[in-house]
Amino acid sequence: MDCRLYHKGVSGLFADCRGLSKGFFTLLVALLMQSSPASAQNGQEWRDSLLTLGLAIEKNPHSVELRLRKAAVNLELRQWEYAVEEYGRVLDLDSKNLTALYFRAYANTHQRRYALALADYEQFLTIVPKHFEAQLGLALVSKKVESKTQTMDRFNQLVQQFPDSALSYAARAGYEVEQQMLEPALYDWTEALRLQPDNIDFLVSKVDVLLAMKRKSEAFLLLQQAIKKGTPRAVLKDWLERCK
Repeated sequence: MDCRLYHKGVSGLFADCRGLSKGFFTLLVALLMQSSPASAQNGQEWRDSLLTLGLAIEKNPHSVELRLRKAAVNLELRQWEYAVEEYGRVLDLDSKNLTALYFRAYANTHQRRYALALADYEQFLTIVPKHFEAQLGLALVSKKVESKTQTMDRFNQLVQQFPDSALSYAARAGYEVEQQMLEPALYDWTEALRLQPDNIDFLVSKVDVLLAMKRKSEAFLLLQQAIKKGTPRAVLKDWLERCK
């Protein structure tokens, strides 16, 4: 079964990631977009595709492939309710269809139906337990419907399952910053940087935490190290100013 991530849909998973830097938000979206090419069609072309697919489905109502393609177009056109319905029809035909589960969760998230999205992610993960993007989506949706303890458990599980992923530490750090858990966040940004030492978004996120903890000298030293390694001073100007 093809469960490649649908590039437009994924970005909405992170529409409410307060506590994460803009750069880190971009990284998360890029992670979930990496399996799909960018869309080359315009709105009218998508609507034409939708009409063509609708006619094809009338002739082949039990075609999972056609319904998945139609639901993907619904997402492109931001027709969230239609996408949810189409993925539901796919799941009626194939209850373990990973693509339908994953992107119905996304569409429900956009509709603020967080409990339904959570249920789809959980079902997806019963089939593919170690799927990074689904684990991450589950943790982010958890913030909306579960307790802080449960949400923290979700992020902890993400790190436990993917201890070699810099993004797992970074995602947990973002939530810890949101909860003003600065010491744990500092540890996680340090681990993220250990795994991706040249990632400037991770570096400035760690600097943000150090500044929030009034540890300006450490923050300044970190910025100076980045400059020595080739990061343009202009890129770090705002953080350098805050270190004064």
